[in-house]
Amino acid sequence: MSSVLQTLSCLTLILLLWNQVPGLQGHEFRFGPCRVEGVVLPELWEAFWAVKNAVDAESCYLAHSLLKFYLDTVFKNYYSKIAKLKPLKEFSTLANNFIAIMSKLQPSKDEDMLPISGSARRRFLLFRRAYKQMDTEAALVKAFGEVDILLTWMQKFYRL
Repeated sequence: MSSVLQTLSCLTLILLLWNQVPGLQGHEFRFGPCRVEGVVLPELWEAFWAVKNAVDAESCYLAHSLLKFYLDTVFKNYYSKIAKLKPLKEFSTLANNFIAIMSKLQPSKDEDMLPISGSARRRFLLFRRAYKQMDTEAALVKAFGEVDILLTWMQKFYRL
């Protein structure tokens, strides 16, 4: 997913720079000794934003699904184990932040709500199926131990 976002970011920068130069739509681009004639920049922008919006919609769906899964399944069932170890304040902070993020997770005002692609849903269902196939206790320990992976993935989308 991150390589797709890096590629999209690079493409955005290139297209943005090209779009700022007057008269480039439908004209010739020169790249050193190479040239391309008849490029219609608005079509490139439209295609780029369609791809970017699809990637963002998938990320939104996956984040929401994973947060809900952790709250409804992992945290709910892991609570008794945490209660014995006594870091309840930290556990509550983690769960409460997941609840807050999940409840506010929605598309930006400037983006249309896109239908979620089947691939995002399939990936989540595969994740959930793998969890259910494990021994209950082992699945809980493994899933809780992988919260850092989820947080690292979510951090890639964080903007100040």
